[in-house]
Amino acid sequence: MSQLEIGVLYTVLALVLIGLRMPIGLSLGCVAVAGLAHMFNLDVAWGMISATPFDYVGQWELSAAPMFLLMGFICSKTEMTRGLFIALRVWLARLPGGLAVASVAACAFFAAAAGSSTATASAMSRIAVPEMLKNGYNRGLATGTIAASGTLGSLIPPSVLLILYGVYAEVSVGQLFMAGFLPGILSALIYMAMIVVRVKINPSLGGGAVVEVSAEERRQAYREIWPLPVLILSVLGGIFGGIFSPTEAGAIGAFVAILIATVQRRMTMARLLDAIVQAIIATGSIFIILIGSLFFTRFLALSGLPAAFADLILSVSSEPWWILLAVTVIYLILGMLIDSIGLLLLTIPLILPLVNEAGMDPVWFGIIVIKLLEIGLVTPPVGLNVYMIKSALGNEVTLKEVFRGVGWFVVMDFVTLLLLILVPAITLWLPTMAYR
Repeated sequence: MSQLEIGVLYTVLALVLIGLRMPIGLSLGCVAVAGLAHMFNLDVAWGMISATPFDYVGQWELSAAPMFLLMGFICSKTEMTRGLFIALRVWLARLPGGLAVASVAACAFFAAAAGSSTATASAMSRIAVPEMLKNGYNRGLATGTIAASGTLGSLIPPSVLLILYGVYAEVSVGQLFMAGFLPGILSALIYMAMIVVRVKINPSLGGGAVVEVSAEERRQAYREIWPLPVLILSVLGGIFGGIFSPTEAGAIGAFVAILIATVQRRMTMARLLDAIVQAIIATGSIFIILIGSLFFTRFLALSGLPAAFADLILSVSSEPWWILLAVTVIYLILGMLIDSIGLLLLTIPLILPLVNEAGMDPVWFGIIVIKLLEIGLVTPPVGLNVYMIKSALGNEVTLKEVFRGVGWFVVMDFVTLLLLILVPAITLWLPTMAYR
């Protein structure tokens, strides 16, 4: 067999193993080692195993990921989002679907502190969904709002996916953070507009009545709103103001989150340890996928498959619109089967040669990819955020109700995606202003 044929064979094997629910990092790593042994010999495979993991995982930029995860878990364990949700609920109560609109806004704020879609969906599902159901909201709308809005954690900085894309594609993480800000806000605003229009047309979706807010609730809202905005300002303000780097911002954000929770008297040793353990587990899972994908990338490079794949796509057309269409189809299909981190790291070695050949801006393209990954987080059969909502709420809702509820949000995601493609300035304006 030729090296290219071996590359194709073992890539198909990796996809089959992932489809059989073998852990992605393990699937990619084992297939890469077996493929290298087949292509060359076991010594070559062993040389990659012994040298590659430490050299890659030891990169300074990757240290931001566990710190941002820790910050998000601290916010979640100490319920730092609850006060913000109450305030938004008060301010937006008179809008059609005001509770759902407030939930989208709260998810956007929490995403700016958590850096993780699943953490955002998990935290907000316990706070917002019961409140919406209590007020008679349609179950699909209530759960779909949180499942879809939780994906904002992939786009609004600081985002773990943006960090991984930046490190893997050798693109500035700071530029990616700035580039993701406006598209993330745009996504949230489009979600809100859709909710308002739908509930205006069909008031029964939002319980059929305006939610009344008491004077005591208003006073409480103003007392408890400050923690999350202060944390977000500390992190994003420091990054955008050039006070510290995105890597340093992770540690500063985790420290500020602990400080705020302590001031609120919500921080206990048990909660802190729980947040640390959860961050360690999440970081370990991500790094295992990283190492497995790195092995697989080296294997693919030696097989010549990325170049052959790029030539195949470019043989149809080298126009950017065709490459974007091909990439979109690939991500939409695989996004239904593979989780976002695994899919990002699996496909980047194949996709980047196309981006370079077409002369696309890698920062802009990175935001397009993250948006496509967001869609995969809520589409069946995997839909990781949907399962996160179901896990958090137990028997209160069914998977069918949640998947049905996210349908309108997926349509809005395509509207946002189209705007980002047609108007690159939405993505590139902030990075251009900051780095010119």
